[in-house]
Amino acid sequence: MTATVTVGEFSRLTHLSVKTLHHYHEIGLLAPVSVDSSSGYRRYGTSQVETAQLIRRLRELRMPLPDVRAVVEAGDGAAREETLRAHLERMEQELAHTRDVVTSLRELLSPGRPLFDIQYRFIPPFRAYGVRGQVLRSGIGPWCEFAYGRLGEVAGQISGTSGATYSDEFFTEDEGEVVAFHPVPLDQPAADGVELVDLPGGYFAIAVHAGHMTDFDLTYGALGSHVAEYCEIAPGPIRELYPIGPGDVPDPADYRTEVCWPIQRIPVLKG
Repeated sequence: MTATVTVGEFSRLTHLSVKTLHHYHEIGLLAPVSVDSSSGYRRYGTSQVETAQLIRRLRELRMPLPDVRAVVEAGDGAAREETLRAHLERMEQELAHTRDVVTSLRELLSPGRPLFDIQYRFIPPFRAYGVRGQVLRSGIGPWCEFAYGRLGEVAGQISGTSGATYSDEFFTEDEGEVVAFHPVPLDQPAADGVELVDLPGGYFAIAVHAGHMTDFDLTYGALGSHVAEYCEIAPGPIRELYPIGPGDVPDPADYRTEVCWPIQRIPVLKG
């Protein structure tokens, strides 16, 4: 038998505040079974308790309200299972990222910070297939998946180390031009979905970042500080080269990224 209760009683039954229940009613997520036309008082059915409890648990898992709605409206079908699976996968990724950040923080606070081996190299000019975009720093991961997926489709078996250039605005404004590239021969024909770009040659100070990108800022900080102290900075965007990346190894701990800072010339360091 289903009974109806006031919004206050329903709040006690479900541990959802009256304010929250009002909000869920307003957005159409959990509507009361009746609303008094004169007083506006809401009444809920006891049959709605299970749905309310489901909503509460999904919100405790930080599931966005549109996804919560999809789960509630899907009932017990495949769509519901897919929405739940996708959200749990996102939570697992967030948990892994949090663990990586905690590890990086502990290393940052530990004495005896690791030293970076700074190398100097002249990189000759070369031609590449490129994918260009105005990219938010917060969205660089998905954008790179798209860009290197496109490059992989058109570059095929062409050998070479893929990389990217990052404009100053990407760092200073949290959004700027990024050009993902893969080297190709000078006579390589154009291809759909990418552009032919000619990257200029120049001298670079280079540091190798080992592992995933959680503490990437440490490599940038060490290399940039070295360049500021010992080198003349040259104009042009910072480059990253990816000799070992996601397409090469499954474990991010095995990634290797070369951060290339443009300089005017190779400095002569004393003693």
